Amino acid sequence: MTGIRVPTDRPGAGPYPRLVLLDPDAENDVAYELCQIVGRAILPYRSSDATDRRFGTAFFFQGTEDPVGESLLTAADLVGTPGGELSLRASVTEPAGVAPDAVAEAEIKPGWARFPGDGIAVLPTGGLHRYAGDGGWRWRVQPVPAGIAAGPEVVARLGTDASSAFVLAHGVREDGSRPLEVAIERVVRDGDAVRITTELPSGYVGAPVFVVQADAAGEASLYCLGLVLPGVGGHPVATFDRISAVLPPASGDD
Repeated sequence: MTGIRVPTDRPGAGPYPRLVLLDPDAENDVAYELCQIVGRAILPYRSSDATDRRFGTAFFFQGTEDPVGESLLTAADLVGTPGGELSLRASVTEPAGVAPDAVAEAEIKPGWARFPGDGIAVLPTGGLHRYAGDGGWRWRVQPVPAGIAAGPEVVARLGTDASSAFVLAHGVREDGSRPLEVAIERVVRDGDAVRITTELPSGYVGAPVFVVQADAAGEASLYCLGLVLPGVGGHPVATFDRISAVLPPASGDD
């Protein structure tokens, strides 16, 4: 990560590499860098269930260098009812002024694949790209790359001591707007689960969670730990080792 180093002489530090709790200035630097490198991966999601309208976040993930390895990810609890939609920011489409304000998920085929046991929903993006092409516009996104998806060895380094966590999401303002936000939180291991220790605002379920790993020299590496699941008083995280196990093969969505 550009210009970010982590002190390695803190009491109890190590062994390295390990996930770290950063000081406030370093956390702000990470939050800014995240917005630059994956800010256009993030989309607002809304279900239209009249009795239980839910707001969340979905994000693009590039599983391979081949475009057919791209998927949209979110929490399984958000999707599956008729009428859900993805809102579009002007920055994620081109040319300007052509794309609609939102994409109804009913227009996208194939649709979401839900994995309730893991809390994950996956949408191969071939249908999204076809929908855009039919409408005369293109996606202009920055998918979270496979190279920063936390593998089992990174997830295993999370302990009961809190580490810095960064959640990139579209919150929900009182006027109904959905700005891109970064919540700086704490993440811990709780038995077999990984949890964010604070309850997040409306709109954050499904959003990606990022952590920072430091090596013995203080060099920092950014990882996408997983995505936010619903919770009370905190949130479970569906970690990327679980997500990777349910992603479609590189043959795409044919």
